[in-house]
Amino acid sequence: MDHREAISAPSLDLDRSTHAALNQFTKGISPASLTLSYLDWWLHLVSAPGKQLELADKARRKLTCMARTASRPPVPSQPCITPLPQDQRFNDPAWQQWPYNLFYQNFLLTQQWWHNATTEVHGVTQHHEDVVTFNTRQWLDMFSPSNFFWTNPEALLATQHESGANLMRGAVNWLGDVQRAISGEPSPDTRKFLPGQQVALTPGKVVFRNHLIELIQYTPTTPKVHPEPVLIVPSWIMKYYILDLSPHNSMVRYLVEQGHTVFIVSWRNPDANDRDVGMDDYLKLGPLAALDVISQIVPGRKIHAAGYCLGGTLLSIAAATLAREGDDRLVSLTLLAAETDFEEPGELGLFIDASQVAYLEDLMWEQGYLDGKQMGNSFTFLNTRDLLWSRMVRDYLLGTRQPLNDLMSWNADVTRMPYRMHAEYLKSLYLNNELSHGAYRVDGRPAVLSDIEVPMFVIGTVKDHVSPWRSVYKIHLLADAEITFALTSGGHNAGIVSEPGHAGRSYQIQARLKDGKYVDPDTWLATAARHEGSWWLAWQAWLASHSGKPVAPPSMGLKEQPPLCDAPGEYVLVR
Repeated sequence: MDHREAISAPSLDLDRSTHAALNQFTKGISPASLTLSYLDWWLHLVSAPGKQLELADKARRKLTCMARTASRPPVPSQPCITPLPQDQRFNDPAWQQWPYNLFYQNFLLTQQWWHNATTEVHGVTQHHEDVVTFNTRQWLDMFSPSNFFWTNPEALLATQHESGANLMRGAVNWLGDVQRAISGEPSPDTRKFLPGQQVALTPGKVVFRNHLIELIQYTPTTPKVHPEPVLIVPSWIMKYYILDLSPHNSMVRYLVEQGHTVFIVSWRNPDANDRDVGMDDYLKLGPLAALDVISQIVPGRKIHAAGYCLGGTLLSIAAATLAREGDDRLVSLTLLAAETDFEEPGELGLFIDASQVAYLEDLMWEQGYLDGKQMGNSFTFLNTRDLLWSRMVRDYLLGTRQPLNDLMSWNADVTRMPYRMHAEYLKSLYLNNELSHGAYRVDGRPAVLSDIEVPMFVIGTVKDHVSPWRSVYKIHLLADAEITFALTSGGHNAGIVSEPGHAGRSYQIQARLKDGKYVDPDTWLATAARHEGSWWLAWQAWLASHSGKPVAPPSMGLKEQPPLCDAPGEYVLVR
């Protein structure tokens, strides 16, 4: 029995209601988890005189360097510190002029000192160190000189050149954002990219619908197609059309044009009535139901299955379940930025411990689901420098609102997650890492990844904060099948939406034969062949190499049941 079940229902309900109310102020961060992390760090630091002496010496050297720099105004001198490559806040030449060079260098030195203070304190648990380091950096980023008008030379110069027009535009931008935040209305720019009108335009039909999914089959554009269809399972925390954005960057359209029969799952956006829908429901009404329908449309043919993000995790569970049962309908498995081992989930792991999960579970218990905006806030918190503060500087101080593109608009089209399902996957996958341990159960029996024997194509992205590529790479330790691993430039979304002709794209790729020797990720990174351009080309060639000779296209949908409606269907339109 769970220890929480021993608590009387009224007491537990009171606790949950209290935590749900606190969530409105803490934005999903457990105060207990945060306090324990800082307490662990502080107690070990105060009892570490060696570390204290080291920090005092670092502070002395930083102050000496700053004093030397400040003594030579207004001539720019060699900086005491330079920003990290990914930090673009101080790139403008105006920051090299006195006194602004002092402002930003003092800020960076302070940030560096606090990083030294919160890391490598002997005895602190790794999770607590990560939480303290991350949250301290986030707090310090609030006080970056780039965030304030009088210490930002770019804002001052823009105001001088435009006679304050930039501040007027910024005030209008701010007022509009406040009004939309109060009313809950989306940005007007999002209406420029509506599914079925400007995005999700690849022709197709909804050929099946149940409580959780619509299954879309796309209309062929070639006289013959590869006999094995492709089923794509996106994550349920996103609208499927990230893989069918504008015609020029639609993965679905690209595959169809290459002669593949493509099906995709469009997840329903759940509401409070779905609070008791669980992971088993998502598995059976999702990929397993889709495979059954496809097998009826193209009987006797094997299927290429591809899953993106958590859709890939769910698909790997489905593949392991099929393998366990001796079901050989799959001919290949593709995982796009999808983790199967959650021991090192990147910065998302900062939100994963027993206290944090219980706190989030209480919020979902109160409303029956996790709202997409609440999850969006979590992703923003992972990178406030670029997603919050730099945007506010651009929008409010410089008055240069960046127009939304199709990918940014899709990102604002948020979804919800049922209480039970989200709690189950947080506990089973993130907290207990059951899938990698062979402990994840389907129908009461383990679904084990080592049972999967079909060839696998696995994609990681270099700048992924959601599914770090080294974590994705761990599939090599869990499956004995042939694995072709590719590492592409970009992040979790932009790295996947990486169409041919996209400037600046590159990838590395290398295959491991079935039952081949393990190669660690650092060695792989040093030895894998590098290619310029889109990884889509390599993936499509891989799919074709695992397919039979082209045949006539199959019928659209089931013979006994006509298609229900045109793509993009109805579920994707639910907000």
